[in-house]
Order: sequence, then C-alpha cells, then structure tokens
Amino acid sequence: MLKETIEGLNIKPEGVYVDVTFGGSGHSRAILEAGAGHLYSFDQDIDALQNAIEDERWTFVHSNFRYLKNWMDYCGEEAIDGLLADLGVSFHHFDCPERGFSFRYSAPLDMRMNQTAKRTAADIVNGYSEEELAKLFWLYGELKNGRAIAHNICLARTKNPIERTEELVAASRIPADKSKELARLFQALRIEVNDELGALREMLVAARDLLKPGGRIAILTYHSLEDRLVKNFLRSGNLEGTIEKDFYGNNLSPFDVIEKGREASADEVERNPRSRSAKLRVAEKK
Repeated sequence: MLKETIEGLNIKPEGVYVDVTFGGSGHSRAILEAGAGHLYSFDQDIDALQNAIEDERWTFVHSNFRYLKNWMDYCGEEAIDGLLADLGVSFHHFDCPERGFSFRYSAPLDMRMNQTAKRTAADIVNGYSEEELAKLFWLYGELKNGRAIAHNICLARTKNPIERTEELVAASRIPADKSKELARLFQALRIEVNDELGALREMLVAARDLLKPGGRIAILTYHSLEDRLVKNFLRSGNLEGTIEKDFYGNNLSPFDVIEKGREASADEVERNPRSRSAKLRVAEKK
C-alpha cells in the first residue's frame, strides 16, 4: 500500500518528515519524491545503510525508533509535519537465514534487529522459566497451547541447550504442517527479543507530541497486537485507549482518524502475499 500510505501522509512541500522504519528504503524514497523538505529515516539495523539515499534532504538515524524524541531534539527539530511507520519485519530479515527470524531456515536462534544488542532468542528460550515462556507465547503469539509448548521446550533443554531454529521447532513439538503455529511461536520470541511493543508505545507518544497541527501519522500494522495498540491510541490519544470527552460529548483525542484500517487490494495481495495481513491507519493532529 505504498501509494495509499504516501497519499495518507499528505506531504507538504518543504515539510519535515520521519520514516521510523527505513528498511529497504521504499517509503523513504517515495516521501522525498513527493516533495518533503527533509526526511529523517530511522533503522536500528546497520544493514539498512546498504539502501542509503543520495539526497541532501535525507538523514539516516541508526537507532531504535523508541528514541524518536531524543533524536529530534538532537537534530534541532522541535516539530514534524508527518511520520510513517511500517511495522512489518523487512524482507531482509525474513530472507536472511543467519538472522534466525524464520523457521524455514536452519540458523542460530538470534532474531535481534539491532545486532549489537546482547539478548538473543536463544537466551530467552534457555533462560526463561516455563511459566514465563507460557505467558510470552500466550501474550505475544496468541498461542492457545502456549503452556504445552513451553513445557515441551523446558523438557528438551534439560538435555541440551536449544541454540538453533530447527532445534526450537523440534523441541516445541508443533507439527510441521502447523506453519501458522510455528510462525506465531517465532513472532512471540521476536517481539520479546526486540521489545517491539514497548518501543511502539514510546514512539507513539513521541509522535503525538512532535506532530504539528495538521501533521499526519501513517502506520502499517501486521498483527492484532500492534494493530489494537495503534487503533486505540489514534482514537484516544493515549496508551490506555481511554476516550475522554468534553461537556458536549466531543472526543478530546488530539487526532482526527483519517484511515481506519485499510487493507491491501486483491491485486496487491496477489503480487505480494505478505501484504495480506497489512492494515493502514492514518490520523491527523488537530
């Protein structure tokens, strides 16, 4: 939904914009082509610099987007005209076997988006208690059988540490034909390794405070956990999702919601199956 996302941002000539998920650079290039005055692109994975843009209007920020406010202060930007976040894991991560993001490849259990971070998926799999793992699989993977999977993993690791993707798949005892369950297991670990929801919460609050009146925020989500958080935040303007109203019953949220969860067209899903789960949400600062 590149076209829809850029249209949702309503780029203002010479405006200051932020792409907090640079990745393969597609969105960033489109923002600059639409006439942005300056663009700051965040990515905590240094590999993203392979897609660097040669444009004096572009600044790369090698950092997690949870530090958005700090970096904007550092760069001397008191306010921004728009922000884009594509929360999907990049093709590079899924298709790079040695990073350990996918159960389709034999690889070390890593899953760090920031390769300088200390904690890996293997540390969690081998270090968390059975109760902690069960909670993790339920909350972040929405796995109904998360407790059984946690028990199986803890049983297996008493014999040998679980250090590779194929070892985790075997230890979980999830059948090979249950690919959706395996994907949710890996999703849960990835979210925990990178504290994705915690970072998202911090970024949303910073974006709310930085956006100028009339500025827009466009976010692409890919699973129910992050989508629910984004939806409630844009509706209410707070992390609790509590809608406050004035004496006349008007919503006091600082945002007007423009796009309420637009999905990819059938043609795009056919071209790119990974877009099937994407939802676009756009809001404008009042």
